[in-house]
Amino acid sequence: MRRRLIQSTLAVVLVVIAVFGVSLVIVESRTISNTAQERVTLEAARLASIVDSRLVGDEPVDAQVFREQLTEDRYAVIRIPGERTVAVGAEPDGEVIRGTARGERGETVVVEEPRSTVTREVGRTLLIIALVALLAVVAAVLLAIRQANRLASPLTDLAETAERLGSGDPRPRHKRYGVPELDRVADVLDSSAERIARMLTAERRLAADASHQLRTPLTALSMRLEEITLTEDLDTVKEEATIALTQVERLTDVVERLLTNSRDPRNGSAVTFDLDDVIQQQIAEWRPAYRSAGRAIVSSGKRGLQAVGTPGAVAQVLAALIENSLMHGGGTVALRTRVTGNQAVVEVTDEGPGVPPDLGARIFERTISGRNSTGIGLAVARDLAEADGGRLELLQAKPPVFGLFLSRTPPRRAPEGEQPTVR
Repeated sequence: MRRRLIQSTLAVVLVVIAVFGVSLVIVESRTISNTAQERVTLEAARLASIVDSRLVGDEPVDAQVFREQLTEDRYAVIRIPGERTVAVGAEPDGEVIRGTARGERGETVVVEEPRSTVTREVGRTLLIIALVALLAVVAAVLLAIRQANRLASPLTDLAETAERLGSGDPRPRHKRYGVPELDRVADVLDSSAERIARMLTAERRLAADASHQLRTPLTALSMRLEEITLTEDLDTVKEEATIALTQVERLTDVVERLLTNSRDPRNGSAVTFDLDDVIQQQIAEWRPAYRSAGRAIVSSGKRGLQAVGTPGAVAQVLAALIENSLMHGGGTVALRTRVTGNQAVVEVTDEGPGVPPDLGARIFERTISGRNSTGIGLAVARDLAEADGGRLELLQAKPPVFGLFLSRTPPRRAPEGEQPTVR
């Protein structure tokens, strides 16, 4: 591209120089020739007037008198009727420019000048025009190089930016070039980079959330299937299979919830449900794991509470809190229910060492963990709670008490086109 820009600019300049330069040379050559002809004609008239004045005063007309009146490169011939012809200067060789004038007494004065003087003057003029044309060509090349770099360098940068986007590096460059069209392309690429970055972040977050959220249900399901393979009691097999099917449904709900939150974390499908059912389901699923660890999991508090939310999402929040207590807590884990104002609260507590003071304010941030865990569980749990209009908080650090707050008022039916709200 640089070469094409330079070549096109240089071609335009050469055409302009050729058109105007040739015309200028022709005009200047004619002007110099005409000026030389006028010059010798005026010189002949001047000498004729001198001859007239000397003839009137009866003064002699000879070569010595007129030699001082002519320049070195000119030759003059004076013809006076009845007298001899007077020649002044050296007669030039070759072509000459001749000027003739007549006096009042009939005398004739002829002045000649070598045409080589005109040729030399035309040559000097041509040299000046050639130098100007050369300077114009050099200036045009420099300007073309500057313009080519100004246009080609941004295009190279934009190509590199597009290549980086294709290679998975979506960082916007926020670089502009002062050319509106190129700046528009840069704006579009930066906007695309930001969108791609958000998409990649959402995909990575979905993968991390799915890995964390599916691990526990799959482990519980595996334990149920192992118990089925180890027993020959048909009733036990049916009971464990029923529980396994429930856990499969929960896995399906986890996947759907993760996909929904990856698109729009506020897109909840809150309904009124029985809170005791969800709590007892979680206790039943986690009791074998706690029994294997030599610990217990119990429930207490107000019974028969109705809450507003998505049962599957609430189950995932409670599962995250229960798993967190299993991994980081100690002693008996208790799920207590109570009512505060218009909200139903589920508190999850244990007898462990609690949350370190330096993690208390950041416990729900991603990648924040008190031990060698992923630090994703509590962050996902808070997102799920907020998606249904609830909230998840750390009520007490030692012993640890986490509170899940859910509304008890049914969601208001929103007009068509609006999102439903939970009060």
